[in-house]
Amino acid sequence: MAEPINLRTARKARARAEKEAKAEANRLKFGRTKAERQRQDAERARADKHVEGHKRED
Repeated sequence: MAEPINLRTARKARARAEKEAKAEANRLKFGRTKAERQRQDAERARADKHVEGHKRED
């Protein structure tokens, strides 16, 4: 005789696996690495500093 399974548990496990697969696809599609975020933040800070340096004082 086969081992009985809990259908609720199986359904939840399947939903978790699908959710994780979708999350992985989104990470690949939209995510940035830590180095990319740091580089962009540094570029933004450098640009802000450049603009601030060219402002006239009132």
